Amino acid sequence: MLNRSHYWLIIALAIPAFIWLVPTIWMVSLSFQPNDVLARTTSTTALGLVPIPFTADNYAALFAFGQTPTWFLNSVIVALGMTLGVLAVSTTAGYALARLEFPFKSTLTVLCLIGLMVPEQAVFIPLYTMFADLGWHNSYQALILPRMAVPIGVFLMLSFFKAIPKDIEEAARLDGVGWLQIFWYVMLPLARPAMMTLAILTFLYAWNDYLWPLVSTQKPQFFTITLGLASIQSNFAQSEGLGRVMASGVIASLPVVLLFLIFQRYVVQAMTAGGSKG
Repeated sequence: MLNRSHYWLIIALAIPAFIWLVPTIWMVSLSFQPNDVLARTTSTTALGLVPIPFTADNYAALFAFGQTPTWFLNSVIVALGMTLGVLAVSTTAGYALARLEFPFKSTLTVLCLIGLMVPEQAVFIPLYTMFADLGWHNSYQALILPRMAVPIGVFLMLSFFKAIPKDIEEAARLDGVGWLQIFWYVMLPLARPAMMTLAILTFLYAWNDYLWPLVSTQKPQFFTITLGLASIQSNFAQSEGLGRVMASGVIASLPVVLLFLIFQRYVVQAMTAGGSKG
C-alpha cells in the first residue's frame, strides 16, 4: 500500500516527466495535422497537443517518396550489423582483459581506456582515407566496420566480467572445461543484462548517427534514414510543410523508442547488478 508521501513523490516526479515529454507529444500531434492548416495558423491548432483536424497524409506522402523505405532498411541493416559487431568485439575483448593472462595485457587495457578520451571526429580523416583506398565508401561495410571496436563497450564488459565471482570459473575449470567453453556457456549467460544494455546503446547510437554516414556516403541508395530525411529537408522553406517534417522525426525516432520499451528491463537489471556489485 502506498502512503500519502509516496503519492506526493509520484506527483513530483510525474510533473517534470510530463514537461520533458511535451515536445515529443507536440511533434507527434503536428505530424497528424494537415500542412495547409499549419501554414495558416500557429496559435490554435499548432499549439494544441491533440491533432485537430486529424490526417495521416504526411506519413503516406513520406513513404510514397521512393527512397524513404530504402533509407529505413539501410538504417536497420547498419544498426543491427553494428550492434552485433560491437557485441562480438566487446564481449571477447572484455573477457580476455578481465580473466585471461597474456603478455602486454596491462598495456592493452590502458590503451583501451585512452581510447575513451579520443573524440571520434579526430579520426575521421584517417578513416576516410583508409576506406577510400579500399574503395569501400558508399557501402554497408564502410558504415558498419569503423564503429565495431568501441572502447566504452570493451570497458563495460571488462567491468562486468571482473565483477563475476571467480569461484564460478574455477568450478568449471575443475570439471576440465576450457576457457572458450567457460566464456560461451558460463560467462555469456551471466553477462546477458550488460550485453543487452550495450546492444540497446549501440543500436541507439547507430540509428541516430549522422556525421559518419554524411562523410562516407554520397549515393542516395546507401543513405541511412537520418541522412536521407535530412537531405530532403535541408532547406525548410523548400520542404513539404511542417507536418511532413514532424512525421519524418517520428519515423526516425520510433524504432529506438520501441526497442527501449521492449528491453528496458535488461537495462534496469544491468544497472542494479552493477550497483550491487560495486
